[in-house]
Amino acid sequence: MTRRIVQLIALTAGIALAPTAAAGPFGDALGACLTTKATPEDHTKLVRWMFSAMSLHPDISSMSNVTPEQRTEIDKTMGELFMRLLTVDCRAEAVAAIKNEGPNAIATGFQTLGQIAGAGLMSAPEVAAGMSGLEANLDAQKLQELGAEAAQ
Repeated sequence: MTRRIVQLIALTAGIALAPTAAAGPFGDALGACLTTKATPEDHTKLVRWMFSAMSLHPDISSMSNVTPEQRTEIDKTMGELFMRLLTVDCRAEAVAAIKNEGPNAIATGFQTLGQIAGAGLMSAPEVAAGMSGLEANLDAQKLQELGAEAAQ
């Protein structure tokens, strides 16, 4: 049960990191296109960019060694990916989404892609092993009691 709770905590953290956006049918279609057209390498580019940006937060910046030069290159790579996906690979879907749902539909589409890319990151064995360190700091007895109480 403890391992399951650790997995749920990891899933919750992943969901919490995703920006919220109201989805409509055109934003959903854009998200589906982005997901289909983005390669595993594109997912890595997106996750690297998200990590680079999040590492600037004052509460965690001391834990990252992303250099300004690396950040510039990551931003450039992500800009190229963003432009390719929106203006080439998913152009028709992007136009329809913006036309019918406004520019926020772009955020909806990329939220979908970001969730899939993030899930891929979380599924790496090294990440799973790193997250299992939490398990050593949980009280299995209290979690079992919580589960038993919930089952009543």
